[in-house]
Amino acid sequence: MRLALHWQILITMILGAALGLTLNATSGRQKTGQTAEFPAGSVQLIGMSAAIQVEAGKIWSLDTTERILIQLESSVESDQPTTQRLVVGDERFVAKQRAAQGEPWPETEGGKKIIRDVVPTLGKLKSKHPVAYAAFMQNGRSSARVIGDLAKVFGDLFLRMLKMISVPLIVASLLSGITGLGRAERLGKMFGRTLLYYLVTSMLAIVAGLLVVNLINPGVTAGAEKIAAPVAEVAQQHGKNLSVVLFEQLQNMIPPNPFEALAKGKFLSIIAFTIAIGVCTILVGGTVAEKVNELVDAAFQVMMKLTTLIIRLAPIGVFFLMLSVTATQGAGIFGTLGWYMLSVACALAIHALVVLPLILHFVAKRSPLEFAKAMSPALLTAFSSASSNGTLPLTLTCVEERAKVSNRVSSFVLPLGATINMDGTALYEVVAVLFIAQVSGIDLSLTEQIIVAFTALLASIGAAGIPHAGLVMMVIILQAVGLPTESQGLIIAVDRVLDMCRTSVNVWSDSCGCAVVSRFEA
Repeated sequence: MRLALHWQILITMILGAALGLTLNATSGRQKTGQTAEFPAGSVQLIGMSAAIQVEAGKIWSLDTTERILIQLESSVESDQPTTQRLVVGDERFVAKQRAAQGEPWPETEGGKKIIRDVVPTLGKLKSKHPVAYAAFMQNGRSSARVIGDLAKVFGDLFLRMLKMISVPLIVASLLSGITGLGRAERLGKMFGRTLLYYLVTSMLAIVAGLLVVNLINPGVTAGAEKIAAPVAEVAQQHGKNLSVVLFEQLQNMIPPNPFEALAKGKFLSIIAFTIAIGVCTILVGGTVAEKVNELVDAAFQVMMKLTTLIIRLAPIGVFFLMLSVTATQGAGIFGTLGWYMLSVACALAIHALVVLPLILHFVAKRSPLEFAKAMSPALLTAFSSASSNGTLPLTLTCVEERAKVSNRVSSFVLPLGATINMDGTALYEVVAVLFIAQVSGIDLSLTEQIIVAFTALLASIGAAGIPHAGLVMMVIILQAVGLPTESQGLIIAVDRVLDMCRTSVNVWSDSCGCAVVSRFEA
């Protein structure tokens, strides 16, 4: 007897996590025994958009879960011989390591100028120091990182397949649902109820975050030092205020070229234009509406079949995604910012396991346990992928086929929710901002906390359904209360783990919204 899909995903997720943690514990630390030499030439690794020219040189590296140290020396024959000392990770670890063990770097050849830099992630290293990135990937990675990076390649292939069908599935599903309504008034009522649900649940999530962070006081409890954090990988967002972001969202609802929006996967533009076409189809009516409805229904059936085939690969994709995350980050990361992570986890748990189930029970008149069981494949995939947009095809399938919510509701509520309903993200941003304030020794007043809550609500509407979107939008909230935006560097190390949790809450909230709206549409 074949196991149900949600059990397959759960088992493979646990296996991937266990294998990754084992690899990280046994082979997550790699120090080159001696300086390795690499020749000059053209290098293009997987994930690099173009080849780069590399001069001959030497590399020494120390690869650990907490941070990566890289020393890159150019050839003595170079016109300007230099030594680069690069740190990937949180600068606090470097300071502590230096104080405890002294200078970890090997000696350099005389006469070379030493250039130092700290970057938060390997992705930033790839864009800022491509030669050092290529040399490290070829010569300096630990065995756990090598396996984790390879697993990420296969996991990303699964995500690419989900993203491949996202846009055509949204268009076909949304048009099918709208044209099936028969009257434009019904669409207006559904939109009003959906928007009200999103606003209420987002605010409830923010309140839960405020209560928990003020109760635990993670920045005070952890006894964190008042230090200057490294600049976060979101510098391009500096200078944007909330009004600019919200106006950009309004602009995105009116795509100058709908075909460009389809090609680039601009979800808000696609949804707005598709709704406009669907409403106009209803208004035209007659045989035209019947023909359009038949066409989009046929397209929707084909897309659902393709989605079903891809979803069969979900257990394999989830296994590789979990293996990648745990092999490269390990369990030690939880001790670094433990009180902060505990605060976020508790607040998310309150919202996901108490608030939303109560709404399901009393408003939607659905069993929270049965509904969660029906949505479990989507929730587990959201957790492992950290992308609500990428999980959308699976969420649609689970809501319609397992939770038995009609297509006319799910096709409207879910794409809109994946774009603007970010309960978990809004909650996380509130906790993170207050944690940063506490660590910085700044006591935010009740008025300032209300500003944080309101700004987080509006900023979550502008957050994209992609990994680490919350970090980008957090800049806006930090600016609203006068906190330094570079303080995000304090939490970058654990953002991926928390991103997985809050994405699951985002998808769970969207799914519960389908049940709520469906009850009043029946």
